[in-house]
Amino acid sequence: NNDGSGYERIETINGHREKVLFEAEGPGVVTRIWMTTSDKRGTLRFYFDGESAPRFTIPAYDLSQAPFFVGEALSLRHTNYETRPEGRGGNTFMLPLPYASHCRITFEEPDWERFVPRYYQINYRTYAPGTRIKSFEVSDTERLRFRLEELSAKLLRPQAYEGGEQHRVRMRLAPGKKQTLSLDGEDRAIYTLRFEVAAPGAGSDYARLMRGLTLSMDFDGMNTVWAPLGEFAGAGIGAPEVRSWYLDCDGMGRIESRWVMPYRHTASLTLENTTDREADVLVETTTDRYARTPSTLYFHTTWRQERDIPVSPNYDAPDNLDWNFITCSGRGVLRGDLLTLYNNAPDWYGEGDEKIWIDDDPFPSHFGTGTEDYYNCSWAPVVPFHTPFGGAPRADEASSHGYNTFMRTRNLDAIPFHRRLRFDIEMLSWHPGTVDYATTVWWYGDPESRAESASPRDEARVP
Repeated sequence: NNDGSGYERIETINGHREKVLFEAEGPGVVTRIWMTTSDKRGTLRFYFDGESAPRFTIPAYDLSQAPFFVGEALSLRHTNYETRPEGRGGNTFMLPLPYASHCRITFEEPDWERFVPRYYQINYRTYAPGTRIKSFEVSDTERLRFRLEELSAKLLRPQAYEGGEQHRVRMRLAPGKKQTLSLDGEDRAIYTLRFEVAAPGAGSDYARLMRGLTLSMDFDGMNTVWAPLGEFAGAGIGAPEVRSWYLDCDGMGRIESRWVMPYRHTASLTLENTTDREADVLVETTTDRYARTPSTLYFHTTWRQERDIPVSPNYDAPDNLDWNFITCSGRGVLRGDLLTLYNNAPDWYGEGDEKIWIDDDPFPSHFGTGTEDYYNCSWAPVVPFHTPFGGAPRADEASSHGYNTFMRTRNLDAIPFHRRLRFDIEMLSWHPGTVDYATTVWWYGDPESRAESASPRDEARVP
């Protein structure tokens, strides 16, 4: 679990002793940088295309101090961030950093005799040789500042799709009953999907209703979506408030999804009421034409739940468990996931790292630093927060005992796969105990794609 000591190598560059954190050949682009530390002092340097001098320097292990305008939505300080230079860091940087032939990111320690943990994750894309890429220039951020301001505002306050056709139906569902809304038309897509649940009020009745209403969706005769409604919404158990680019939930029964869901001929959505009370739900869709290409994929949502999963504080024990979020086959793209859970252990449960294998990987292409780090925050305990790219809709207790929910969606850091994807997480904690996990994964796949790890639908009815 010693994630804070890693780097590629140490080099002396222009008289400076620098840790190489990242190096890649282009053409490519850095799509996301997450980092944190217990002491932000030091110097980050960013080199492009084999140049001996960095194109920009940050006088701290702190991307929020970048020497150019980024925008609030693309440079996120974590909730436990401390403003003191010697205090805790924590930020996620989502501004793309393209490079034509090469990129290297380094860090110079202020005191090489003193060990300070440096945690980081860098997501990047590599394009086919010959792809034309204009490398990052600081001057471009000033020239295009108005576009960055516009983008940040749009990400923080996303708007539903305008135009198209609206379809509305009110579903009054007795206990155990279901109702379907059917759509048709050639080469179309659902651009916006809304639900307004007549909630019975705050508290346990609302939580049970949002768990007990389940959503199933078919596209061209294939069932690709099934999840409890509150989890499809990115809210998790209790269905609290969510504010993000793809999903909103007001915590009182109103949900808006902006995932694009293409279909060739037909689509349908079915709500089923598995509770013991009547449910009243207004459903609204916005559909419009969709320009299909040979690479167009179907939208999927896969749900999985398991109870009493053991977590361990013995990080090097050979029998520690890796728990599977999803395994899917076919061609597709991973676009996001929700983890909603009940922590039976007395305190922090999330020391485990995510591991994501793509196609024929002998070793995970993505290997993280901790559960909260994967979800764009750092340092336990976690408090609720919202960003365009996810957050923590729920964290009931400062100890991390009880109900907790994390959500992450992906834009440029989406993960494509050609044949197979497997996503596991290590079950490591501060003290022994168990957790109850339920995950919802949003992804796109071709007609042959399958999720191999979904739970039986009756599992959602377990109280």
